[in-house]
Amino acid sequence: MGQYERGIHEVHQSIHYAFALLLPARNRHSSAKILKDVLMAIETAQEACSGRLRFDPIRFLQQIVAIDSCDPPGSEIEVAKLVHAELLALGIEAKLDEFLPGRANVLGRICGTGEKPALLLSSHMDTVPVGTVPWRRPPFSGEIMEGRLYGRGSSDMKSALAAMIATAGNLAEKRQMLKGDLILAFTAGESANLLGARRFVEQGLKKEIGAFLCGEPSDLDIIIVEKAALWLRATAKGRLGHVSGEPGINAIDAIHSFLTHLYSLELECPPHPLLDGPTIRVGRIEGGSAVNLTPDHCVVDFDIRLPPGVDHRAVVTRVENIAPEDVAISILDFKPAVESLPDDSFVKLCNDVCTRHRMRNPEIKGVSYYSDGTVLLEGLSVPFAIIGPGDLGLSGQPDESVSIENVLKAVEIYQDVATAWLS
Repeated sequence: MGQYERGIHEVHQSIHYAFALLLPARNRHSSAKILKDVLMAIETAQEACSGRLRFDPIRFLQQIVAIDSCDPPGSEIEVAKLVHAELLALGIEAKLDEFLPGRANVLGRICGTGEKPALLLSSHMDTVPVGTVPWRRPPFSGEIMEGRLYGRGSSDMKSALAAMIATAGNLAEKRQMLKGDLILAFTAGESANLLGARRFVEQGLKKEIGAFLCGEPSDLDIIIVEKAALWLRATAKGRLGHVSGEPGINAIDAIHSFLTHLYSLELECPPHPLLDGPTIRVGRIEGGSAVNLTPDHCVVDFDIRLPPGVDHRAVVTRVENIAPEDVAISILDFKPAVESLPDDSFVKLCNDVCTRHRMRNPEIKGVSYYSDGTVLLEGLSVPFAIIGPGDLGLSGQPDESVSIENVLKAVEIYQDVATAWLS
């Protein structure tokens, strides 16, 4: 969409918004509030016609929250198309890569002089599923209420995605020459198997990273360590049987016995000042073919989270040692831990910027979740931090939401960090 067409589109949207406000005014708004909203809509239309288009991260966040990109099945392509088009409209070099049907990454870049390594801003476009617990508000509404925007992905982490685009747009508009590239790496499939991050690694992005700033939920505090995630599968083989004859060997009983030992397994890990101990959680179980047949097959998938410095192969051996003879253990995936030290210069810069914008010292934290950093930073020794507008603990919850104030502050924080680090 060209500048003129986009301007006309903004005018139509703004006029429609103004009339929508006026029609139900009798019941919903005071006249003063109506006047203020209409004037804002007219101002947006004037800016569009004059070419002074400003990216609105909150409006854009509403647009992408309204798009279902739950993984599974994923299908981030519609979000990716919108993100790609917005970056191009802001004058930012951008590429859309649909590497599997419906699965897409977007890579944006503001080129610097090459005097410094690149700063990468990381966000993902997929979300976890809505779940079966009823929501009080529609999960793809993007509804705003009492200073918060609601919807799946609002906190984790489409809010950071919108804030990072706004940051890049502001820097592109200022035409400030940076000494290193600012890279926007927006991925598919982070919530499960990190498909998008692995695709970026295949394309050689890893070697360009000089510092890594991720927007996963942190409530604008600073996260400098995330646990490793070890995903294992236990498979039990039994023998079919029936009550009328041969009883068979019950594979579900074998898995039940294994899980009893698994839950009592104590993993000895060195203590970490920002993390709790290791955790073991079962996420999926499947077995049996009919209620009146002895099951000959049962599978359980489970998740083990480990602090940095723990050899995951030793943990696999511990699990194998407690498994019964008829239960086999296999590795589904391993995502290494990621960590920066509190006195790292990049972490100190993030701390100074957050303090300035939040008027208080941010907390330095560790988390159990993983980010795209586990793949993009594996084997690298580069500074790493997570600063996100979303709330810790809201990921995957019904009525997920994000503070609008946090989103706007995130724009300022990302912009100041990028400007200082790349100057």
